[in-house]
Amino acid sequence: MAALVVLVAGALAFALGSLPGTTPATTVVGAHPLVGRPAPDFTLDTLDGRRLSLAEFRGRPVIVNFWASYCEPCKVEFPLFKAARDRHAGAGLEILGVIKDDDDLGAARAFAESQRATWPLLPDLGGRTVDAYRVAAVPLTFYLDRNGIVRAVSFGPPPSGVLDEHLAKIL
Repeated sequence: MAALVVLVAGALAFALGSLPGTTPATTVVGAHPLVGRPAPDFTLDTLDGRRLSLAEFRGRPVIVNFWASYCEPCKVEFPLFKAARDRHAGAGLEILGVIKDDDDLGAARAFAESQRATWPLLPDLGGRTVDAYRVAAVPLTFYLDRNGIVRAVSFGPPPSGVLDEHLAKIL
């Protein structure tokens, strides 16, 4: 029950923080039903038309980040994830950016280009991946180990120490 309260509180905080014109809310890290379980597989097309499946990344640590271009906290996360990917390139760290189904793809593409995002960006047009991961609000980030097990979940931009803590669980 406590886990549900943390999950709902985090979702509410970031739903409010994800509205246009608002500032990022405080990071909430808590229990999520997928922690310790295999991440749901998905197959989506990237913004540039390549079809990718999560299963293709088995054997590598993966960050699956659900985001939207209208989400202010999401904009804070991009440079953090880019720096983490650069720092841990030798460990094979991958990032998959799943674009929430209610986002404008033109705005998402423009934002990603402005951030020089070099990881796959995957529009979830039908919302099935959002549903499978129980994403109530963005940004929501899943940290998967090399076996595809969810080891941590964070809501919002993680402070440096928290990001490093989550990465240590999957690298």
